[in-house]
Amino acid sequence: MKRLLLFAFVAVSLLSGCMNEYNKVYKLSDQSYRYEYAKELYARGKYQSAVTLLQDLVVVLKGGEHAQECMYMLGMAEYNLKDYETAATYFRKYYTSYPRGTYAEEAAFYAGESRYQGTPEPRLDQTLTVQAIAAFQEYLDLFPDGAHRSMAQERLIALQEKLVKKELLNAELYYNLGTYFGNCTSGGNNYDACIVTAQNAIKDYPYSDLREQFSVLIMKSKFKLAESSVEAKRLDRYRDAEDECYGFINQYPDSEERKTAEKYIEVCKKYTKE
Repeated sequence: MKRLLLFAFVAVSLLSGCMNEYNKVYKLSDQSYRYEYAKELYARGKYQSAVTLLQDLVVVLKGGEHAQECMYMLGMAEYNLKDYETAATYFRKYYTSYPRGTYAEEAAFYAGESRYQGTPEPRLDQTLTVQAIAAFQEYLDLFPDGAHRSMAQERLIALQEKLVKKELLNAELYYNLGTYFGNCTSGGNNYDACIVTAQNAIKDYPYSDLREQFSVLIMKSKFKLAESSVEAKRLDRYRDAEDECYGFINQYPDSEERKTAEKYIEVCKKYTKE
């Protein structure tokens, strides 16, 4: 028990000593000393303490010899603290303020990486994903032969797939809503919305691995649309659905949904051959 109490006393004393030292440095007017202390904190992984000093120093040192390093280090400290939005802001500010600066390439890359790390799952709003894509594209435009070129390209592919997945979830939602018209306006239809969403996704992301899934939704939606049509539109829609099924089989002959397409064709023929 005595040893535990002694250990606790020593730990508290050391912590108190560190805090007292930090407070003294924070209040100093010697900016060079404060900056070196902030660098030491950063090197030791004391990012939160470093950020507090650097946020003040980045203003004080503006235009001086340490201004660039200070801003870049502030961005990296925020990045390591996982405050990705703030980090991205500092990185972007760096390479727009110092386009030929020592850390310009790194800042441009980490502006994208910060956005990337903050992107949400596909079901949520993808505004940050779009921003991350723009940031990585800007990095590649500014530094086409940069050290992080391969990683930036990999990130772009991953981010685009996230957008594609979002579109797939949207298309699936419309399909699952089916004939429910509570969310439709101006005579709209959920199956029509599914078809348009899926077709646009195939057009916008022609190399996506999810193309077949979009095609399945288009085929099924066209068939369901024909099934639920009024008499005046039924024949044309069954013809459209039949054509879509044949097109699907030609494009994906080994698909697990081939049997579904063949079954749809048999139903469509009952109407199209009359």
